[in-house]
Amino acid sequence: MRSLDQKLKAAFLISAALLSVIGLAFVHSAGSYWGLVHYAESSPFIVKQGIYMAVSICAALVLMKGPWTSNQLFWTVFYYITILLLIAVMIPGIGVVRNGSQSWIALGPFSLQPAEFVKVALIGKLACSMKMRAGKSPFQLSHFILILLPACLIMLQPDLGSAVIMIVSAFVILFLAGYPISFFTILGFAGIGGFIALIAAAPYRLDRIKSYIDPWNDPLGTGFQGIQSLFAIAPGGLFGHGYGNSRQKYLYLPEPQNDFIFSIIAEETGFIGATAILLLFVILLIAAFGIAIRTKDYMSFLMTAGMASMIIFQTFLNVGVVSGLLPVTGVTLPFISYGGSSLLTTWMAAGVILHFAFKRNHT
Repeated sequence: MRSLDQKLKAAFLISAALLSVIGLAFVHSAGSYWGLVHYAESSPFIVKQGIYMAVSICAALVLMKGPWTSNQLFWTVFYYITILLLIAVMIPGIGVVRNGSQSWIALGPFSLQPAEFVKVALIGKLACSMKMRAGKSPFQLSHFILILLPACLIMLQPDLGSAVIMIVSAFVILFLAGYPISFFTILGFAGIGGFIALIAAAPYRLDRIKSYIDPWNDPLGTGFQGIQSLFAIAPGGLFGHGYGNSRQKYLYLPEPQNDFIFSIIAEETGFIGATAILLLFVILLIAAFGIAIRTKDYMSFLMTAGMASMIIFQTFLNVGVVSGLLPVTGVTLPFISYGGSSLLTTWMAAGVILHFAFKRNHT
């Protein structure tokens, strides 16, 4: 038993570390020319990403070793701090608009994206709020208030991608906590209605759906990113053009070090390299849920599974977008994409998972 625990921890930790190191390398490759053209006066992306990684790993160690990771009060305070940050980001002069969304708070040369942090905070708070109720429905109105409050604030920015990831991760917790299938069926129909309402409220979303169905209908507008991403992936072949030899990073693919970094990886390392990345995420998924299943208590199980679901669903969404399987949304690739908030929250989730993995061996 102890041997299996060790293997699960090692598999999770090694795959997460490898993904981050690979991310650091490809942030440098993918963003080198973009940074030279657009941010010549700023530090190179790899320098900033190295700082973000150091801070992120320190945060993961704090959560992994600290006793507060299992504490309901900690998650309650963290949750409401992120809610306040989501409100602050909407205040003119505090929030910063980028790519049409007011989602960031500027902190000198760095910036903070509260929507990233609330995903982790909600999972922790929601897992702590669940109680074992043998033979009884776990349904509580407070669970939905916890989910809807940040979801509405995020949609006001607007940031559909972050909202979807957060809601799906929260629903995984509700499902594992015993909410009936019929509840999710009803919720699914309600979600379709809500999706139609969102399109009606912001017609640009309909344009994205159209460009997803036929990106060539507007190749220089809404279909541009999707087409350029495929232009990066398709020529990569089996082995790719070689590290640093991407062609699409030369201002064809906008900000290739961010949401579309997987396209550059596929272009430079080919099918073999892209598959290796996906296999690392599969190992991460198996190890994370293996750790969740073997946790000692109900809350630990829900929190670990929720954090793992957040990482894996975000990976699925990002890879689906860059490969043309899903409509374009602004979602980063966990551990790999450039960005401090994204990397920090991903490693925080990893720190929580490792906390419960190590806690099992000491209880």
